Amino acid sequence: MKTRPLYLAAGIPAGILLFLLLTLAFTPNDAIKGVLVRAADGAGYTLSFTGFAKALPVGIKASSVELSSPQGSLLALREVRVRLELLPLLGGKLRLAYRGKIGTGGSLEGDATLGKAPGWSLDAHGIRLEDIPFFSTVAGAKVKGELRVTGSIATKKNVPEGDLQLAVKGAELAGVKMGAMPLPDASYRQIRGALHVEKGRAQLKSFTLDGEGIYVRLKGETMLATPLGASALNLTMEMMPQPAFLDKQKFVFLLLTKYQTSPGAFSIPIHGTLAHPAI
Repeated sequence: MKTRPLYLAAGIPAGILLFLLLTLAFTPNDAIKGVLVRAADGAGYTLSFTGFAKALPVGIKASSVELSSPQGSLLALREVRVRLELLPLLGGKLRLAYRGKIGTGGSLEGDATLGKAPGWSLDAHGIRLEDIPFFSTVAGAKVKGELRVTGSIATKKNVPEGDLQLAVKGAELAGVKMGAMPLPDASYRQIRGALHVEKGRAQLKSFTLDGEGIYVRLKGETMLATPLGASALNLTMEMMPQPAFLDKQKFVFLLLTKYQTSPGAFSIPIHGTLAHPAI
């Protein structure tokens, strides 16, 4: 009789796995793709695929995946793979591992836990900013640089919590606007950011841009909403340009005069939403 709990412990995950295998095997590709498209649509986005197919033992793959909003394309991936992780299933957790490529040399990977306490992790590196369509289609900016993002978000008591870290090397930003207000074009040796998510609030613990002739610091928070682009912003951008840089882009700083707090220092409030930030 003592062995019965062991049989049950082994049999339940095996039964779930068998069910998932049969479900995947007998569900048409178009039906699986339709579920994913409708889920994205419910969050306010459009999801499209090419080369969509099943992947053994339990997973899906696609040659390319594109995520878009009403403003345009946000993210384009290729060689995307999503598979069920078998070991967490033995502990009763439904966890998916994913990976994909962005542009010529960028890649990302991580996992996503489904169920009552959803969460995800991300490790993305080698990504060129110019290979992320969001900047040109939605932000209308010209950007360059190599991006790395790492972090994880977990759900505790139905509330997301976690941390994200961002770093960009050799960044060049041009044509960046906050609403109708242009910001100075600049090259940045390094951009670093840390975001902490707790109780439905995303807070910038630090976000600095160390540039050639200018130093920028961003601070504040946003209340997370669905869709994510509707999250309200409560941020402040502090800019400290050197005299030569300020003189070189005097027209932009002339527009920002009312936000000048002292010689060579500007404090600019940023509101609106994540999809439509405004000064």
